[in-house]
Amino acid sequence: MDADRAAHAHRARPGRAPAAPFACATVGPGRGTSSSLWGKVLDARRPARDLSPHTMASAHEPRAIHDRAIDNIRFIRDAMERASAFTAVPGWGGVAMGVTALVAAALAAARRADAGAWLTVWVAEAVVAALIGLVTLGWKTRRAGASLVRGSGRRFVLSFLPPLLVGGLLTVALARAGQHALLPAVWLMLYGTAVVTGGTFSVAAVPVMGAGMLALGMVALFSPASWGDALMAVGFGGLQIVSGVVIARRHGG
Repeated sequence: MDADRAAHAHRARPGRAPAAPFACATVGPGRGTSSSLWGKVLDARRPARDLSPHTMASAHEPRAIHDRAIDNIRFIRDAMERASAFTAVPGWGGVAMGVTALVAAALAAARRADAGAWLTVWVAEAVVAALIGLVTLGWKTRRAGASLVRGSGRRFVLSFLPPLLVGGLLTVALARAGQHALLPAVWLMLYGTAVVTGGTFSVAAVPVMGAGMLALGMVALFSPASWGDALMAVGFGGLQIVSGVVIARRHGG
C-alpha cells in the first residue's frame, strides 16, 4: 500500500509535464519542428551545386573546343586545297583533241581559197575539241575525286575561260571585218594564254604547252597567211598530243 501511494504521489506531483511518446520525436517527416529537421537532413545529403563562374564557363568548354576543332580542320583543308595542283587535266583527252586538230588542219588547208569554208572547218574543230575536253575533264575529275567548283579546280576553270571568251569575240569581229589571215595568230595566242593561266594551278606540263602555243601564235602573227594552218597543226595538234601523253602517263590519264 505504501508503495502504491508513493507511485501515485510521484505521478501527481505538480510542475512535471507528462512524458511525450518517443516515436513522434524525430523519425520521419511530419509537421512542425520534426518536419524542418527532416528537410535539413535531406538537404545535407544532396550534393551542393557549384555555381561559380569557373564552373559555369567549364560547362560551355566542350562546345568551344568542338568549334575550335572544326575551324582548325576547315583551315587545314582550305590550305591543302590552295597548295595542291589540279591534276584532273585530261591527258588522253588532249591527245584526242590533237588528233582532231591535225585532221582539221588538213581539211582547212585544202579550202584555204574559200574563207567561209575554211572558217567553218576550224569552228567545227573548236566545237568538237570543246566537247572532247569537257567529257574527258568531267570523267577524270570524278575519278580523281576532285572538284571544279572549289579549290585548285575552281581557280583553273576561272583562269582558263576568260581568254577563250575573248578569242570567241575576236573571231566574230575579225571574220566580219574579213581579216581571216589574223585568226590563226589570235587563236594560238589566246588559247595559249588560257592554258598558261589555267596551268598555273595544274601540273607543269600544262603551262609549258601553253607557252609553246603562245610562241607559235607570235610567229603566226608576223608570218605569211599561208603558214597559218601548218602552225595550228603544230600547236593544236602536235603540242597537244605530246603534252597529253606526258600528262596521261604521269598523272593518271
